Amino acid sequence: MTGKQASVDNPVFARVWTFLTRHEPAAVRALRQQNLAGLTGRVLEVGAGTGTNFMLYPESVGEVVALEPESRLADVARETAAGAPVPVTVTECTIEALPPDDEFDAVVCSLVLCSVDDPDTVLRQLLARLRPGGQLRYLEHVASPGLRGRLQRLADATVWPRIAGNCHTHRDTERRIAAAGFTPQTARHELLFPSWVPVPVSEVALGEAIRPAA
Repeated sequence: MTGKQASVDNPVFARVWTFLTRHEPAAVRALRQQNLAGLTGRVLEVGAGTGTNFMLYPESVGEVVALEPESRLADVARETAAGAPVPVTVTECTIEALPPDDEFDAVVCSLVLCSVDDPDTVLRQLLARLRPGGQLRYLEHVASPGLRGRLQRLADATVWPRIAGNCHTHRDTERRIAAAGFTPQTARHELLFPSWVPVPVSEVALGEAIRPAA
């Protein structure tokens, strides 16, 4: 694969994320598996991290191209890819660096759209790389209402993005997906922690959207 490399250097977050993914709760792993269920063909995974999804891809997937611009995380992801049940190629770049004519049957985003600088541009680029009728599968932190939403806005405006790899917790990701040109298919929200726990990333959305055929 060719294309200008666009890497990220975040050593502190890389160490923290590697630790967290190695101790990920079973509930999150189950959501990851549901997000990947039924996929086929050629899949693009954006922000692969340590490769947490790799072992969960169904054997109906022919190839996974996994993008991870943080070099330390990419190194761990390559080790994980070696044991995956489907072929996985880990590429140390962002979506902007992919050749524009590279086409996929599905795109997978797992806890990544909260951390990119310009999610609207990224989503439009993902749409362009899907074949007509192709799927976007997403498992993402989303904005909550009420008191938790106010906590998210405070976290986003202060320390959270600095300590959590640029994660922004109060993004209306599902609205952005529709605005980018995707057609929503299914979606549901889950709480990863009890509602009384003051964690800004408690609520996630699990869903599917498609690139319109015409």
